[in-house]
Amino acid sequence: MTTKDQKDNLFSLVKSLTKSEKRQFKLYVGRLGVNADSKFLNLFNLLDKAKTYNEETILQSKIVKKQQLANVKAHLYKQILISLKLNPSHQNVRSQIREQLDFASILYHKGLYKQGLKILDKAKDLAIANEEKNLAFEIVELEKIIESQYITRSISNRADELAIQARDLSSQNVIASKLSNLSLQLYSIILKTGYVKNEEEAKIVTKYFNDRLPKIKKKKLGFREKLWYYKAHLWHSFLLQDFLNCYRYASKWVDLFYQNPKMINVNPVFFLKGNNYLLEAIFFIGNKPRFVEKLKDFKATVDNKKFIQDENVSTLVFLYTNFHSINQHFIDGSFEEGLELIPNIEKELVQFESRIDPHHKMIFYYKFASLHFGAGNNKVCIAYLSKIISNKSLSMREDLLCFSRVLNLVAHYEAGLDYHLDTLLRSTYKFLIKMNDLHEVQKEMIKFIRGLQDIYPHDLKNAFKDLLERLKVYEDHPFERRAFLYLDIISWLESKIENCTVQEIIKRKYLVSQNNGRLF
Repeated sequence: MTTKDQKDNLFSLVKSLTKSEKRQFKLYVGRLGVNADSKFLNLFNLLDKAKTYNEETILQSKIVKKQQLANVKAHLYKQILISLKLNPSHQNVRSQIREQLDFASILYHKGLYKQGLKILDKAKDLAIANEEKNLAFEIVELEKIIESQYITRSISNRADELAIQARDLSSQNVIASKLSNLSLQLYSIILKTGYVKNEEEAKIVTKYFNDRLPKIKKKKLGFREKLWYYKAHLWHSFLLQDFLNCYRYASKWVDLFYQNPKMINVNPVFFLKGNNYLLEAIFFIGNKPRFVEKLKDFKATVDNKKFIQDENVSTLVFLYTNFHSINQHFIDGSFEEGLELIPNIEKELVQFESRIDPHHKMIFYYKFASLHFGAGNNKVCIAYLSKIISNKSLSMREDLLCFSRVLNLVAHYEAGLDYHLDTLLRSTYKFLIKMNDLHEVQKEMIKFIRGLQDIYPHDLKNAFKDLLERLKVYEDHPFERRAFLYLDIISWLESKIENCTVQEIIKRKYLVSQNNGRLF
């Protein structure tokens, strides 16, 4: 029997519990004396102490027989979820509305119609106030059922009122559903393939977007519909590398929350993601003062005691705070300053191990590698990149996988590790072709590095100048420029020509852009 470390659902759930949640669970199951020595409670105690999940260990403990194990595990899983549901820290507006809906349903089935309608009316007001329109529609539908059996004369034209409410809520839910579907589909495209690679792909994406964008009147949209409208436009802009429009729609998204502050705690994940994309858009535009200002605003909000954080929210806060704390150093080339962040982030990565997926972990490694490359620590850069490249089962964005390999090539060359450069070139070339992600910039880079061995040392600077001229034409190309978003090859070439560091080149460029008023 193999050990399923952290892969068993029940084991993962037990290990996710805080001390207070474990205490509450034991109090919850202990409310009935018969549970004191029950199989499921004994199994809980065993799993709580175990470092890994091992079925053999469970069976050897004699807590439960093999044929009973599946049922006992299922029962324990259910009891833990019920206990968590009763925990005040897991109560939110959505669960409160659902609870009221359940109570009203019970009262209806007991024939206590008036009491049921009273609860539903309050629950409906709460749902509408918190933009929970799917639940509000569900409530109206139950109200219609009860009203059809219990005719009240307290409100005139009650049937018409409910019919109009149902129609309006249904209409808004349809719009929200179409926009959320479109947003999700665009997000799926960017995760799978990254940005569009050519004019043909841009036309396909734009047609796809326009064909599925519902016709709406913006003035009639509520908070939720506006949110999905901005999200869909944001993803469309990201796919096209239209970063000014990314900034525009991400700003609208974040401002929507600040204009409706109570929605920050109702939908904290959407608030966090909006800030993440806002900071990402400013990063791509390259405006550090605006970036630092927005990062400061973000940190102030999430550090506020009023901002509610569960495990999911605290994980996102960790990811976004650290991603963008690193990114600010890429904008102006302050790589050595950025290196100071790495030790603390690596410590926290261990704490968040079970909550962070491999994709996001690898993004951290790519950022660490890029910081070290910028600071001239090429061998350390290679060590971080090897964590990405050697992970054969990794499912992460194709563009990041590709640039990891290109950066790995350049770092090997810089570090003087050219004894197996030919093998590395072949494997990188094979990988890029297989991923269908060979851009002109990457082709030029591979062609150049392959030819380096035939160039005499005194001709090297001219070779760098020649490549720089060939790549410069792609710097502002709408589809090729994405190669420079992850790997600033042009600054690297300029550093080779001028005999200085990449860090010095980027810092100088940044100062020039600021003096020229490079804003939005």
